[in-house]
Amino acid sequence: MILSIIVAASENYVIGRDNALIWHVSNDLKRFKQLTTAHSIIMGRRTFESIGKALPNRRNIVISRNPAFKAEGCELVDSIEKALDLVKGEEEVFIIGGGKIYHEVWDKADRLYLTQVHTIVEGDTSIPEIDLAQWEEIYRQDFPAGERDDCDYSFINFCRKVITK
Repeated sequence: MILSIIVAASENYVIGRDNALIWHVSNDLKRFKQLTTAHSIIMGRRTFESIGKALPNRRNIVISRNPAFKAEGCELVDSIEKALDLVKGEEEVFIIGGGKIYHEVWDKADRLYLTQVHTIVEGDTSIPEIDLAQWEEIYRQDFPAGERDDCDYSFINFCRKVITK
């Protein structure tokens, strides 16, 4: 199984504030849908609440330690380990947030699909810095802000480097 992180982050690695995105980049949403459709997606409870519903044409797995939490159309588990157990035989699985989940799987992920939003912002949620000793950039496409975008942005794909001793 390929474990992939998909995230949009500012140049200072901020991904959100007050359980919401800080910017709007139209093509990021299209890219997210294109990459994750027909795959399992794993998210934390707060990310699910910010989306508000299960995403169609995907297996939605939500991590919550609250046994009373309900999420229609989703499978619920109480840990990242249990979520990963559910998807063991799948080709590629996407971690879609939030910050705590990203930090928990960062060192386990094989791929990183980053939309780098070219701005510096204040926020309360971030991802770890991308350590180029651990990650190899394999794709990049830069875009100026369109009429429906708040900022310039880049799509950057990384693969975890295989470190041999």
